[in-house]
Amino acid sequence: MLTEKAWQEADRKLLAKMLQEFIYEEIIIPTLLSKKEDTHYYEWRDKKGTVYRFEAKPRLFDSFHILVESIDVNLIEDTDIPLSLGLLLSIQEEGKMTGSTAGHLVKEYLHTLVADTHLKEKAKSSAQLTELGYAELEGEMTGHPWITYNKGRIGFGYDDYVQYAPEQKKKVNLSWIAVHQNIGTFHSVDGLAYEHVIEQELDQEKRERFGKRLSTLGVNDTDYYFMPIHSWQWNQTIVSMFAAEIAKKEIIPLGEGEDEYLPQQSIRTFVNLSNKEKFHVKLPMSILNTLVYRGLPSERTVIAPDVTKFMKNILENDSYLKETCRLGLLGEVATMNVNHRTFHQLKGAPYQYLEMLGVVWRESIYKELSDNEHAITLAALLHVDQEGIPFVSQLIEKSGLSVEEWVQKLTNSVLPPLLHYLYQYGTVFSPHGQNTVLVLKNYTPERIIMKDFVDDVNISDQPFQELAGLSVELKKVLRTEPPEGLTQFILTGLFICHFRYLSDILQENEQFSEYRFWNIVREEILSYQKKFPQLQERFELFDLLRPSFTKLTLNRNRMFDYGYEDGDDRPHASEYGTVANALHKVVAQTTN
Repeated sequence: MLTEKAWQEADRKLLAKMLQEFIYEEIIIPTLLSKKEDTHYYEWRDKKGTVYRFEAKPRLFDSFHILVESIDVNLIEDTDIPLSLGLLLSIQEEGKMTGSTAGHLVKEYLHTLVADTHLKEKAKSSAQLTELGYAELEGEMTGHPWITYNKGRIGFGYDDYVQYAPEQKKKVNLSWIAVHQNIGTFHSVDGLAYEHVIEQELDQEKRERFGKRLSTLGVNDTDYYFMPIHSWQWNQTIVSMFAAEIAKKEIIPLGEGEDEYLPQQSIRTFVNLSNKEKFHVKLPMSILNTLVYRGLPSERTVIAPDVTKFMKNILENDSYLKETCRLGLLGEVATMNVNHRTFHQLKGAPYQYLEMLGVVWRESIYKELSDNEHAITLAALLHVDQEGIPFVSQLIEKSGLSVEEWVQKLTNSVLPPLLHYLYQYGTVFSPHGQNTVLVLKNYTPERIIMKDFVDDVNISDQPFQELAGLSVELKKVLRTEPPEGLTQFILTGLFICHFRYLSDILQENEQFSEYRFWNIVREEILSYQKKFPQLQERFELFDLLRPSFTKLTLNRNRMFDYGYEDGDDRPHASEYGTVANALHKVVAQTTN
């Protein structure tokens, strides 16, 4: 609950996270005061003279583990504002951030703190989490590990937070609307008709009731598509933005469906609990959270089934991916999109207004699992419970394996399929913690399942034969990247955004050397390369083992580069300096 003790605990934890990530992104550069074994003592002074002192353990990838209990803030003048917000003001006073950006960030940090104070109330232990199902586990997570304002959720009020935030673990019934076919479009993979989707998602009684509703309004139901929508989006965005279409009966509210869903960490993706084999549903919600508005980009929604076909075609025709890696892909097999008439004709319209109304139907994770397989998002491995026990530690203990054996199983499950798509096909997923699903058997990593193709599949700009057959439409929508840009999806998306934290957790809690961790990762990459010597030129082109690479910075992105400007395109990660590659440094360390 929102008590003074809970607030202060959340504030100190957030302050530690801000210091840790701001040092990594070189937003602040502290002074080293002393060293004691593996712990260093630092201070940082702002322009007013406020002093932040803390102990930290240097980590690979130019990172630090901040000891929360060691932080001491020596204020130049008394203030009652939270310590975390005091650090934000200290940075703003450096002249690096506009007042407007800092003001909006204060709001995001306050939203994050309120959410963090509520986490302890219903939290389960890490031991309990090992037995929790995929959908239910998502409600126990605490948010993005790197972005410090990770539960900002601008657009949500407190009542919305209590009702709809995934950590509230509340089941929801999705609402449905009828969309006239002159404004809405339906798209799907071959062989999946609109009627098949609706027959699966709505029972006959509900379909008949919706049909009667249209008849009473004097319209022909065959002229309409049925489409799910989140009630929050309907009330907060659609009624006002699409009022003309509602008035003309081009959009007609129908009521709630019968199935119960659980929101996942992205807030806008829902897992069907009433029938777990039904589609997962991804819906636009016009809130700003972790850098972007949580809408559905119209051009990517339209093309999603084609992206699914492209990615699955690679899988089905490659025995290494299909049989050796046993990779799973959750296809986005059907979508609907409704463009806003005015905004889509407005040059330079803010992108949030081009993503307001649509749906993606994604294949269910449960249909991809075999007997005795258990799915978790990769992000879950970073969870530490309220007693300080890591979830991953419980998995390792229950598996009966050593930490080394478990990490080897993990890297062998995660890396080979991602490397093969990169090297053999010049194609990448964004394999961060939410998009990568880890499949466990007896608490041990077995393989991975990838999801979320709409936003996150990217291809090489090189003239690879494997990409020659891409359609003009796909080439227009899929982002093409130069070699370093493509490797960033693994170097930053997986290594910096996930393994960096996992290796730290294992070092702190299992005394498992981070140098050994990164050597295991390196060994897995070299093992893959040994299997496919014919791809040597591409190993050099997409060099994952080079000494350093461009540092992408997610906090700087909002704080200094994009701010809160309503641009016509989603912001992309900012670049700032370089980062020393752990995969190179561990070798240099052992050879010195």
